[in-house]
Amino acid sequence: MNVLPATLAVASIALLACNKSDTARTAADTSASASRAAAAPASCAGDAGGITVPAGFCATVFADTLGHPRHIVVASNGDVYVNTWSGEYYTDTPPATRSFLVTLRDTNRDGTADVIQRFGPTAGHGGHGGTGIGLHAGALYAEEGPTIVKYTLAPAGLAPTTAAATVVAGLPLTGDHPMHPFAIDSAGDLYVDLCSATNSCQTKNRTLQSAGHSPCTELETRAGIWRFDASKANQAFTPAERYATGIRNSVGIAIAPDGQLYATQHGRDQLAENWPKLYGPEQGQNLPAEELLKVQKGADYGWPMCYFDGTQQKLVLAPEYGGDGGRAIGDCAQKLAPASFFPAHWAPDGLVFYSGTQFPEHYRGGAFIAFHGSWNRAPGPQGGYQVAFVPFANGSPSVQPGQYETFANGFAGGQLQPDRAAHRPAGVAQGPDGSLYITDDKAGRVWRVTYGSVPR
Repeated sequence: MNVLPATLAVASIALLACNKSDTARTAADTSASASRAAAAPASCAGDAGGITVPAGFCATVFADTLGHPRHIVVASNGDVYVNTWSGEYYTDTPPATRSFLVTLRDTNRDGTADVIQRFGPTAGHGGHGGTGIGLHAGALYAEEGPTIVKYTLAPAGLAPTTAAATVVAGLPLTGDHPMHPFAIDSAGDLYVDLCSATNSCQTKNRTLQSAGHSPCTELETRAGIWRFDASKANQAFTPAERYATGIRNSVGIAIAPDGQLYATQHGRDQLAENWPKLYGPEQGQNLPAEELLKVQKGADYGWPMCYFDGTQQKLVLAPEYGGDGGRAIGDCAQKLAPASFFPAHWAPDGLVFYSGTQFPEHYRGGAFIAFHGSWNRAPGPQGGYQVAFVPFANGSPSVQPGQYETFANGFAGGQLQPDRAAHRPAGVAQGPDGSLYITDDKAGRVWRVTYGSVPR
């Protein structure tokens, strides 16, 4: 397989704004990476399925052509569960008999799933699948349209054999972002992201110089994270369970090893297209930054009034709410800034914190983020289409905000466009042995990434 040198790729919005490389290295970064590579094998056998990973790591195709796999979890016995999706984001029609939830098992330990079982609703019965999936207390939780459901896992594992119970019903589905990613902590708190229905809460969505609703009543039921009880059945969605607000579209959501909730945020679109008197094409390409949020109860992260400018490294007032192209701050001074940030429009769709011991010490406690890839970085090239890593120490990123490492790349196959990319990363999960799993919702692939001499 093709293997990248273990270089520490560090990027910032400022570099992108200058149309330079998406990665920048320092002497210290290169030295540290070389030390990690020297302690591990330089290559591994097997087909990497077109992607590259740092030296000492092995990537193999674990499963393929599953539909549109979004988020993924791995049980303590090694069984892999994937939620797949259809609907408005995809042009193909799934077979009427195909269920959207998938179980994968590698019985002969060769690094490839040889048992594939589907379960749950089918397209023929009106199902569309979903993004969110999780494990807690011997049960599998999954997003199915406007509901979060719970399946009891059989002692032998694989696909559940009993019907699902409804945990939360009535989740909003309308508008631009009809997905419900979620995370469950050890106490059984179920955190569900309800993505925004609009781009920036304009009176006419995605329209030239349309002002924002004031107040943005969408925030009452969208653009935030809601908290429910994973152990209770038939909870109804209401505004009362809102945990945090001002989060436009958090597809990546995860619990860190210390129990802290984190979420990624897709920054808003179309600054230049909707406000050409305030933003030039390059600003539209490089603003706003994507974000990694440390989610706190009752906090407001600024959407739609504010967006995060990665060059200035601060929240600034959006044009729909009186912003002047990035100078005015206004009430954004009272909103919470991100823990870290990334290049604009890369679309962070999957998030997991590494708690295993298989990978080198450098990775322990850090965050892996799957970037789905951009569609709106013109006039520059599109970006993302990779899995990045942010090192953590003492509960916070241990690199400067805006810095990250490229961990797995090559998913797009050289065509960094949504309709031309071979694969688009969507979900990431850690297995019980410390392996990393990555989903692709374009061609239906799942990769398994291991380090060193790991039993297959």
